[in-house]
Amino acid sequence: MSKNNSTIFICSNCDAQFTKWAGRCLECGKWGTIEESKIESKKLKDDDKNYAPTKTTTLNEIKSGNVERTKTNISELDRVLGGGIVPGSLILLGGEPGIGKSTLALQLATSVSPTLYISGEESVEQIKLRANRLEISNIKISKYQNISLANETDVDSICATINANKPSLAIIDSIQTVYSDEIQGEPGNVNQIRACTTKLLTCAKSSNTAIVIIGHVTKDGTVAGPRTLEHLVDTVLYLEGDRFHNHRILRTIKNRFGATDEVGIFEMVERGLRAVENPSASFLEERGENMPGSVITCLIEGTRPLLVEIQALVNKTSFGYPVRKASGFDLNRLHVLAAVLQKRAGLNLAQYDIHINVVGGISADEPAVDLAVCLSIASSYKDKALGKDLVVFGEVGLGGEVRSVSQIEKRIKECNNLGMKRVITHITNLKPNTYNLKMIDVKNIQELIKHT
Repeated sequence: MSKNNSTIFICSNCDAQFTKWAGRCLECGKWGTIEESKIESKKLKDDDKNYAPTKTTTLNEIKSGNVERTKTNISELDRVLGGGIVPGSLILLGGEPGIGKSTLALQLATSVSPTLYISGEESVEQIKLRANRLEISNIKISKYQNISLANETDVDSICATINANKPSLAIIDSIQTVYSDEIQGEPGNVNQIRACTTKLLTCAKSSNTAIVIIGHVTKDGTVAGPRTLEHLVDTVLYLEGDRFHNHRILRTIKNRFGATDEVGIFEMVERGLRAVENPSASFLEERGENMPGSVITCLIEGTRPLLVEIQALVNKTSFGYPVRKASGFDLNRLHVLAAVLQKRAGLNLAQYDIHINVVGGISADEPAVDLAVCLSIASSYKDKALGKDLVVFGEVGLGGEVRSVSQIEKRIKECNNLGMKRVITHITNLKPNTYNLKMIDVKNIQELIKHT
């Protein structure tokens, strides 16, 4: 078999390839990361092209059985995973640094027995200090002794440890610190992360041990982050939220063993992350007095409805150009809604600053928030309070029309459970009202403004 060698230059940080050397990578912008590499091209003979066919089987010949999931006893985590952890699965837990991934992983380690916790960022003494801070060491001694700790960064040693102990769960914190001697480059680059994740995937399937790998990702999704691993793992979980707020949202991006539309709501407390059983009540717990510009809306996160407060502040501008600011809401959408209010509803907002805030540190991205944002702006503009028992949701079009939203029955039921009395939306094909709610149907933005 003949071989022809050719030279190529590869960036050790982002794996970009070039035909000639350069001091700076044109893809990721790193300096001094481009290295020379040899590529061997092989010419196959006719005899080398004869391969044995792969054995196949039909679906009817495969015996199906129910997979026994491992319950984590963390209700919100079990909800996101689809009922528990599947043995032999590889789970990626991603999020921004400092959002609470290691805290959730340590709480998970105490909920599944036996567990192997391997950290490349902290020593075992530091993990014990964090466990003491979270008061994890106060749980039952028998369960606490089933948590094995190790400090290791060599992926081959990690796989050997998992194969030898065969725990129910193994946690790797984090994938950016793990390396393989077979791959060139420092820990954290694309080649190392992919190779190490592939070995951990093989280890999980062979040992039937569920492995959770933690990965850091920045807001802009930098290269060599967890997003390069999403196609390799079985389940991708992202922990989202504002570090300056208490609430965290655990969202499923990919799940081979369950639905991808579920979310888990947590609250960061002194003893770690606490599952929030009633998130709507938690978001409205600290709602202030009945003030102009405050409106409650109902979001759908996954399969559960959430009541959140939308706040608007409309103030006379001090400059020639009005300011538009939004926290937790799309700024471009705010510009569109302000234009609709001015054109279709006759509100003179051209000389007024508009500030929108979604209370609780969550992002209100679905179109059902449009109507609540419009009403909160109108309420602040007219300086008129709307009451604390009103819920508003619906999509607003450019013509000022109000459109219905999905899962309206579920939203109305949540409003009734939280003690709300009035609901403003566009009603189509709604079943008879069995709740103690006053349903107000609006077809356009002009009818909405009448309620202010």
